This record gives sequence, C-alpha cells and structure tokens, in this order.
Amino acid sequence: MMTIFKQALLCLLWLWLPFAGAADGGWLRVPDNPHAGVRFRTAPQDNGDVHLLLDVALEKGWKTYWRSPGEGGVAPSIAWRGAEPTVNWQWPTPQRFDVAGITTQGYRGDVSFPLQIRAPASGTLSGVLTLPTCSNVCILTDYPFSLDLSAPAAPGFAHDYAKAQGTLPLRQGLTDALTAGYRAGELQLTAVRKAGWDNPALYLDDAQDASFAKPALRVAGETLTATVPVSDAWGERAPDLRGRMLSLVLADSGIAQESRVTVGQSAPGITPPPPVALWQAILMALAGGFTLNLMPCVLPVLGMKLGSVLQSHGRDRLQVRRQFLASAAGVIVSFLALALMMTALRAGNQALGWGIQFQSPWFIGIMALVMVLFSASLFGLFEIRLPSGLATRLATHGGQGVGGHFWQGAFATLLATPCTAPFLGTALAVALAAPLPVLWGIFLALGIGMSLPWLLIAAWPAIALRLPRPGRWMNRLRVVLGLLMFGSALWLLSLLALHIGRPLTLMLAALIIAGLIIAIGIRYGWRRAGITVSLLIVLCGGVLLGTSLTAGKQTLRDRIVWQPLSEAAIQQALAERKRVFVDVTAEWCVTCKANKYNVLLRDEVQAALSAPDVVALRGDWTRPSTKITAFLNRRGSAAVPFNQIYGPGLPEGRVLPALLSRDAVLDTLNASKGVAQ
Repeated sequence: MMTIFKQALLCLLWLWLPFAGAADGGWLRVPDNPHAGVRFRTAPQDNGDVHLLLDVALEKGWKTYWRSPGEGGVAPSIAWRGAEPTVNWQWPTPQRFDVAGITTQGYRGDVSFPLQIRAPASGTLSGVLTLPTCSNVCILTDYPFSLDLSAPAAPGFAHDYAKAQGTLPLRQGLTDALTAGYRAGELQLTAVRKAGWDNPALYLDDAQDASFAKPALRVAGETLTATVPVSDAWGERAPDLRGRMLSLVLADSGIAQESRVTVGQSAPGITPPPPVALWQAILMALAGGFTLNLMPCVLPVLGMKLGSVLQSHGRDRLQVRRQFLASAAGVIVSFLALALMMTALRAGNQALGWGIQFQSPWFIGIMALVMVLFSASLFGLFEIRLPSGLATRLATHGGQGVGGHFWQGAFATLLATPCTAPFLGTALAVALAAPLPVLWGIFLALGIGMSLPWLLIAAWPAIALRLPRPGRWMNRLRVVLGLLMFGSALWLLSLLALHIGRPLTLMLAALIIAGLIIAIGIRYGWRRAGITVSLLIVLCGGVLLGTSLTAGKQTLRDRIVWQPLSEAAIQQALAERKRVFVDVTAEWCVTCKANKYNVLLRDEVQAALSAPDVVALRGDWTRPSTKITAFLNRRGSAAVPFNQIYGPGLPEGRVLPALLSRDAVLDTLNASKGVAQ
C-alpha cells in the first residue's frame, strides 16, 4: 500500500512541476535514495542559449559516474520532455575507483555539471534526470524537473557556473606531445611533458565495441607511457583500433587536459623508449660492452685467446697487433650482425630481447658441439683443416692468418649474450625500442665496448709480449683451457635438457665423454685414457660426496612460495595492500644464477620474501613466452634478470639493478611498505 502511495505522489509531482517552473528548481531528494540530492539552475544568455547548472551532492562513501563509467556503472543521463534541445553536457575531471578488480571512472562528494543548451521555443525546460549512485550497492534514481527559462537567474549563479567550468579539463597546456599506438589487445599512449610528471592519471572515453581496462602508467623523465589492455564488450577478442579517433582526459597534480588522438601502429613487443639521452645510452653501451669481458660466459674464449698468443713462437709486435685487431673486428661485426637480426625481427613483428637465441634448442646444441670441438682441439686430439678454410680459422691457434682470431671474437660475442652486465640493460632497452639508426648505433657502441681490452693490447702489444715464453708448461695450460671449454659445453648441454629432456641429454653427454676418452686412448695411449677415466670417477665421486654431506644442512634452500607472474597477480596483491617481489629469470642467464645464489637464497632475503604481506612472483623466460616478453617490454626492459618491487609505498614499482645486492632488496622491500595505516 505504501509503494502505491509513493508512486501516486511521484506522479502528482510530475504533473505539477510544469506549472511550477522556476530558474532554480531547489534541491530535489527522493525517499528511496536519501544518499543523494540534485539541483537544477538556469540562466538565459544574450545569444539565445541557456546555461544549466546541475549540482549533485553525495553522502560520504557514495559515488556517481563519468560520461564513460569504465568497466562497470552507468553514466548520468537526461530524458527530455517534448522537443529534445541541443545540449553540450560538460564533464569535470573524474576520479578512478578500483573495487574487486573492476575499475570505474566517476565522482565522490559534491560535483557540478555545467550544460550549454539551445533554448527550446516553449520557454520551459523539463525532463527526467537518471542518476546512478553506488556504495556497497548501486541505485538508479529518477529526478523529474521543470525550469522556467523566462525567470531571472538565481543569485550567485554566474559565480557557481564559472566555478564549475573551472573543474573542466583544458583543451591544451598539459602535454607537449601525445601519440597513441595499438597492437592486438593493447593500446599504448605516450605523452611528453617538459615540466615532468608527478602523479599522472588517465581516463579514456568508451570506444565502439571496445572495452578498456585500468591503464598501467610508467614515468621516465618527461615521458609518460600508458599501456591499456583492450577487449571487446564481452571481455574477449579486442577490435582493431588502428586509425580510430580516441577521446581521453590526462591529469596530473590538479591540471587536466582533454584530447583527441588518432591511434596508429605500435611495434610489436616494444614500448616507447625511456627518455635517456642518446649520449647517455652510448656511454652505457660502451660500459656494458666492456663489463661483458668480466662475465664467466666469455672466460673460455679469453682463455683460448691467451693460448693462441702463447703459441706464437716468433711473437712480434706487428703480429700481436694484427691478431687482436682481428679479434676486435670479430666482436664488432658480431654485434652489428645482432643488430641486423633485431632489425629483421622487428620487421617481421617478432619479439625482441637480449639472449633470445638461447631459447632455441638448435642454437644451444650447435654451440655445445662447437665448444666440444674446441676443447678437443686444445687437448691436442685433432686439428681442423678443411678446404674451405672456415673451420680452420675457427680452430687456428697462432699462425700468420687473422681469420681464426676474427672468429674467436665473434664466438666470444655469442657466448656473452646470456649475460646482462651493469649498464647493459638500460642501453638495450633504449636500443630495442628506438628508431633503427639509434639501434644500430647502440649495438656498434656495445661492440666497441666489449672489444676495448682487445684494442688495448693492439695499441700496446708489449702487454701481450710480457707473457712467459713458450715451454712445456704450455701443454698443461692447454689442458686447463680445454677443461674450461669442456665445462662450458656441459653447461650448454644442461640447458638443452630443458628442451629435449634429461634422459636424452645424459645419453648425449655420455656419448661425448666416451668419444673423448676413446680419442685420448688412440692419440696418447690407453694408459692415459685409463688415468682420465679414473680422474673422472674420482671427480664425480667427490661431487656426489659433497652433495650428500651438505644435503642435511639445508643450506641455500629456496623456501619462498613462488607464484606465476602476471599483471593481474600484481594488481590483486596491491589491492590487498601487500608487497610484491617480481623475479624474471632464465636457466641460460648467468647473472640470474649469480643473483639467486648470492642474494635470493640468503637467509635474510628468504625471511623477508616469506613474510605474510609479501607475494613473490616469478616468470621463467628460458623458453619463448609472449606473456613474459610483453611484461618486460611494458617496463622498458629487453633482458633478464629483471627484478621489481611493488607495495603500498611503491604503487608504480621500483626496478632493481641487474646485479642484485642484499641491501638493495631489503631496503626496497622496506620502502615498499609505505606509511603505516
């Protein structure tokens, strides 16, 4: 009975309003929704238009929506009575709300909407405002209104209308440049602001048959990069946005700008380059290339180079200079070949990354075979002398030719790619996202940086000439270098096990070892072969014994509960006010192994990452993964290791150095807690 009475009262109010119109309709409230009130005010203009001010007052904890509400909600709307007027509804800069993984755009508290209307001939303006309001529940409320356009404006209207217009986004003045690109399922926006960015926010208008998720924002100097997941209205396959015009609002520290931008083509897997000056990227590339010589990946080739110098009996300055210049040329040419490969991958819309060739079992297998051949050559089991001369140069130790030294430099470059030395990650991130001339320039700088030690000896050959003169000790050194090579081959075989399985890999390793022992028996006699087998048995036994003795101590055991890496997992943890530690690694990454055993497995770090408010996420890039490649590219990275920490105090995340340290991890984890609530 009460419901019927309310409906009848609302109907009588609707019939009465047209005859009780005024320039100020007063505050309207509906018993079914006491949490909101609305007010309509008008003022006629000299040009015949009407300014209408819609005030909305919301109780604490309640919100309404922007013209594009986001993943949930409904925008406020007016159903006009009679002839529909021409209306320009202007919207203040909204806020973003994230609830239960759903992101929406709207307003809290009090908000005023200025509307510009072409006045109807009837002299009255009437209709029904449908206002959505949400807290724990959502309510759609209808507010009938009727306004007399001939009545004078209410006192203070001009001031209030101007104040409402002051909350609208500007047409220009915030950004110096704005571009948009699109690839399947992902919109990328890049905004440049010379004054820099403090606390940016992005609000996108709805596009036809497209739905936008929460943008991921990354600030680097003057450049803001926004990555927005896109799907259709059903959350499935996204439409192609290329060539479309998008409307958006970009805000930062109280300033907002409304813009329209045409969506272009994004290079697959590449985000806009961070704003690192070219000269800085070149210096980082030189430093990163130089430090590659210190990585264990390159040690066997440096040993081979040392052996080639020691075997030059008639060593003179000119000969040493030619040899090391040839090796430096091999390094530089190889880096240019890598630049060519990256260019081809970009042209073919393929994923780009440093060390991605180690994701191929064929590449790993060929490299392992080459390492075995080099080690056998150092053991003196054979000399490669093919008519083509190519393989001869690969195994050359000394001599007047420079081809072998060139290929030694090239081989060192290939072995260096699993390593991410300091400074190298930033330079690569710039190179792989930059225009092609910049990419080639940075890879050239990488090659020059890595070849610096070789060029140093070429400039001052006396450094090499001061090495001890040849003697019987060189035979023992050859064996040591051969063992280094063979160890590298076994390491490559361990990577191959991830692709072809452990049983087949063990069988290949057994065949290789058996082949070497038979070759030693034929070359040096079966007595020496027997000694080699005995040494191998003793070595394996020592390893097994050491493993068994340390197994019970549980030293360097990973007690962290790692979860799969995903953007959704990061956002969920942040919504629960937890801290997040991201670790992207690969089995072929030597620096990743160093970080693991030197830092991540230490007791203090293990305890910190096992805290109840810490979520540990790990991504494995050992094999090709489009998800991990996209994850890295969105953060401006092109290589592993990659570590990042999020938390209430670091909502945008902080990227850690490539070479981790205990203090860097623990200090950043503490900083991510933020201010205690």
